[in-house]
Amino acid sequence: MQRTLGTCYYPEHWPEEIWAEDAARMARAGLTWVRVGEFAWSRLEPAPGDFRWDWLDRAIETLGAAGLKVVLGTPTATPPRWVVDKHPDMLAIDAEGRPRGFGSRRHYCFSHEGYLAECRRIVTEIARRYGRNPHVAAWQTDNEYGCHDTVISYSAAAETAFRDWLAQRYQSTDALNRAWGNVFWSMEYDTFEQIGLPNLTVTEPNPAHALAFRRFSSDQVVRFNRVQAEIIRAHSDAPISHNYMGRITDFDHYRTGADLDIATWDSYPLGFLEDRVGAEPARQRAYARQGDPDFQAFHHDLYRAVGRGRWWVMEQQPGPVNWAPYNPAPLPGMVRLWSWEAFAHGAEAVCYFRWRQAPFAQEQLHSGLLRPDSAAAPGLLEAEQVARELADAPEVANRQAPVALVFDYDADWAWQVQPHGAGLSYFGIVLDHYRALRRAGLSVDIVPHDADMTGYRLIAAPGLMHMPRHLKTTWTATGAQVWLGPRTGARDRDMVIPVPLPPALPGLDVTVSRLESIRPDLPIPLEGGGAVSGYREFLEGSAETILRAEDGEAAVVRAGNLTYAGSLLDADGLDRLTRELCAEAGIATQTLPEGVRIRDTATERFWFNYSAEPRETPAGVLPPAGVARRALPSQ
Repeated sequence: MQRTLGTCYYPEHWPEEIWAEDAARMARAGLTWVRVGEFAWSRLEPAPGDFRWDWLDRAIETLGAAGLKVVLGTPTATPPRWVVDKHPDMLAIDAEGRPRGFGSRRHYCFSHEGYLAECRRIVTEIARRYGRNPHVAAWQTDNEYGCHDTVISYSAAAETAFRDWLAQRYQSTDALNRAWGNVFWSMEYDTFEQIGLPNLTVTEPNPAHALAFRRFSSDQVVRFNRVQAEIIRAHSDAPISHNYMGRITDFDHYRTGADLDIATWDSYPLGFLEDRVGAEPARQRAYARQGDPDFQAFHHDLYRAVGRGRWWVMEQQPGPVNWAPYNPAPLPGMVRLWSWEAFAHGAEAVCYFRWRQAPFAQEQLHSGLLRPDSAAAPGLLEAEQVARELADAPEVANRQAPVALVFDYDADWAWQVQPHGAGLSYFGIVLDHYRALRRAGLSVDIVPHDADMTGYRLIAAPGLMHMPRHLKTTWTATGAQVWLGPRTGARDRDMVIPVPLPPALPGLDVTVSRLESIRPDLPIPLEGGGAVSGYREFLEGSAETILRAEDGEAAVVRAGNLTYAGSLLDADGLDRLTRELCAEAGIATQTLPEGVRIRDTATERFWFNYSAEPRETPAGVLPPAGVARRALPSQ
């Protein structure tokens, strides 16, 4: 697979007389791809039916004439003012009942049929005009579904669509009342028209109601995206993508990605460190200019699964951003490291956001490859270095990792609906397990729960609150070591505690008798090192205890190839358990220096130093932001 670079460009922001020089400069820098158009609706259609294609025609031709390939975005993330005036009830409504108003972006509700019709119309016009354009080599639907908390809307349109969704799912209110346990607090319904949305209730809504609404909201995103993909596919043979975000879990990316050809995501390591990683202050200080050593890699592996092997970074941070609590400049060398890390995880392309920093509007403090005066910014020099290195690098081929780590969007919604303790999150739990595996020097494949697990030696699926029955037997039959818990199978499909009590795993005699969430400042030490942190279940049964708390309670138990962790463990506890399970699975581990991570492809091992200090590795001494590649022995 060839590895390529690109950038994001907004010709509508710049005088046309500089387009050709911009395009030539991109080509000289070694870029291949240029994304355009995803926010340009008001310039393409300034009034209903008044299409202005001439400028975009010339922009695409200018880029193509320089040898560049265009990714054309549909502009539906930024409906212009006239669309909102035509459909004033298209705005999403937040949980407090307030409209998400015009004046920035993503100001629409996925359930609004009038807005969906407008999207069908503009996407059809664009696809007809550019579907066979030789320079348009890929497409992007919309932009960053879910960014700015825009998946879940409590609008009238959503309420109507949700009632219809429930009627199709449950067929009768009697069935719904039984499934949700609506006898509790006299919440029973006589008709589907009585069912409202789970907001503005006096106290928390029924968790079954809340989870159903999250599933519905995800389905609305899938539907919205499918409409666009089907229109584009009818007019173009070029691959279709969408650019997902970091730690956005409000819709099922696997189901959305099933209608696309490529998954892309927008990688902002420094912004994410401050904005959504959730690291403690000392870790934020240590990695303030480098980003978290595992957060980007986690998403690389996630979106490789979403794209069924095909994925890009559509927006790579090249310098300070504008939207995080603090926005430092990257440590010199980090733009190069982030780029190579993406390629090591199988990216086909890394595209930098953006070509030139905008001197106006909301993102004027968001750096680009060029300054607003067109002088080169530091990120451009590193991008050019990566381009030169790519020219001499062998093509990359993925290899299956020894470990499969399950990430499930439905489980994330269930944890959000019923976390049971402040700060507990499914995403955080899975990320903590990923960190432990990476600290052990392992490459990891992130997979959906229904993936083919053939060939994996360790399958880790922490926190899978609803575990389909067939998985309980299918995974144990693989011969891999299987690492489950906590809260595995803790609820049925409708958020009811099942009987027999969880986890109800065949071949593993263990039952969760009771549970507790724990203050973060009251960890429970484990015998031999590490601690239970945040949450634990009290386990009954005859399964062998392999980790025990100092108060005598079993923390982790095992029988055969099944291991069940009834407690959340701190980093030391996770490291102990990781080494134990890898030894059982025949997977070699190693202890890496702080901030160093590795990734194996089919032919190479990559070493990355996220630390601000030099680190000694088997590949030699890596400087801060250092990258090393070494050939792997033939398999």
